[in-house]
Amino acid sequence: MGRLTRRCQQGESMAQDALVKTGAGWPSLVEARLKVARMQTKLHRWAKADDGCRFDDLFNLVCDPGFLTVAWNRVARNKGARSAGVDGQTVASVAHAVGVEAFLAEVRSELKAGTFAPSPVREKMIPKANGKLRRLGIPTVKDRLVQAALKLVLEPIFEAGFQPCSYGFRPKRRPHDAVAEAHFLASRSYEWVLDCDVEACFDNISHPFLMSRVRRRVGDKRVLSLIKAFLKSGILTELGMEEDTYTGTPQGGILSPLLANIALSALDDHFVEEYRRTMATTYQRVARRRYGLGVWRLVRFADDFVVLVSGTRAHAEALRREVAQVLAPIGLRLSEAKTRVCHIDEGFDFLSFRLQRKRKRGSHKRYVYTFISPKAIKTIRWKVKALTRRSSFCRKPEELIEIINQMLRGWANYFRHAVAKRVFAGLGWYARIRASRWMRERMKGRRRMTWKAFRRRYNVPQQGLIVNGTQLFNPGTVPVNRYRYRGERIPTPWGTIIPA
Repeated sequence: MGRLTRRCQQGESMAQDALVKTGAGWPSLVEARLKVARMQTKLHRWAKADDGCRFDDLFNLVCDPGFLTVAWNRVARNKGARSAGVDGQTVASVAHAVGVEAFLAEVRSELKAGTFAPSPVREKMIPKANGKLRRLGIPTVKDRLVQAALKLVLEPIFEAGFQPCSYGFRPKRRPHDAVAEAHFLASRSYEWVLDCDVEACFDNISHPFLMSRVRRRVGDKRVLSLIKAFLKSGILTELGMEEDTYTGTPQGGILSPLLANIALSALDDHFVEEYRRTMATTYQRVARRRYGLGVWRLVRFADDFVVLVSGTRAHAEALRREVAQVLAPIGLRLSEAKTRVCHIDEGFDFLSFRLQRKRKRGSHKRYVYTFISPKAIKTIRWKVKALTRRSSFCRKPEELIEIINQMLRGWANYFRHAVAKRVFAGLGWYARIRASRWMRERMKGRRRMTWKAFRRRYNVPQQGLIVNGTQLFNPGTVPVNRYRYRGERIPTPWGTIIPA
């Protein structure tokens, strides 16, 4: 271990040579991206070479001008750049009032001097589909910058140890990969499904457990103190009261998804190690089935995961207790109401898709299909309906159609790998009827227009509804194709060394 730790320290000194020197000023974005990518590739390679490698000099990378430049670019490009933290500052206001380079230099000097202290996050409660509220924490711009720099340093290190069954908030991975793996397993005798739901995952993660997982890879006490300071920074509620945070990683922070994955990797490790030890080979799986034992696999996307079982319902029920025991040290527990065991013939919802085995039309053979979940269909129809109510008469017709188009395109592109052609056609018809009725009702006060006159003026054959040159998007035109299961062949962004 000592020799390996020294090698990591030598690597960090090489990293400091490779990056921009302190006296050389702030690098351009292109130069900073290239050098950060080169350093991340080295970190990932060293972490991949040995699972026990601990990095003892990462703080200098967090403070490096190149890392801070790339971190600022990511913060500024984020959708939340217009949201302010407890100090009331946004990315635009900071850039206008202070200047980007001056702001980065100020943050860097605070980090180097050890005077940087995270501010409480601003609480924002957003409604969930079930009527409950989800808490988001909005950090200040300064905290977002430091979190982004920390993520640039830590992500390639921890990615080397994450298991292939984990897909959420990881580079080069997407929800469709998780759904494709679940479909792949369900099509190969994994017929029983333990559909798990974790209660308030991001709010209840144990800080001591999380820090113990981080310490396995990070030996730099300054980086560990910085991570712990973010975890303990507190929350400023919507009522203006400050609350201490004893558990959890508040949703909304740039670093929170990575920290949640680090904590939940304990669940991945448990199931993967168990599978490799007792179920990895065909002989082991056949022997287990001969003796009445089950075989199972975990598929996880952030805090949403399923365990697919080749066996009986009793095997899946037993796994519920096993999962609960693994989650207990993390500070998490399963929701008794939402966690259930079901058969693939009944179907289950996963990441807004519905996986179910059905008989193929015109045949007696049965196959597993990936549909769009009824809840997702209901939600998108409700959103279209909400946009086309009387309360939105103040909008221009072409402006409303642009908003609907943006929403429908994103929804259709997400679900285009499901059995969705009929659903897309129905949604396109529904959006067209709602938009047409909205326009006709909006015109009532000034002039009445019959449906015949309306269709003659605004409906173009083979194109649909067109208003002032703006055409309503039809999801039915989106091509539907199957998403191919990539297995463990998913590459990382740091697969090769970038030449200097």
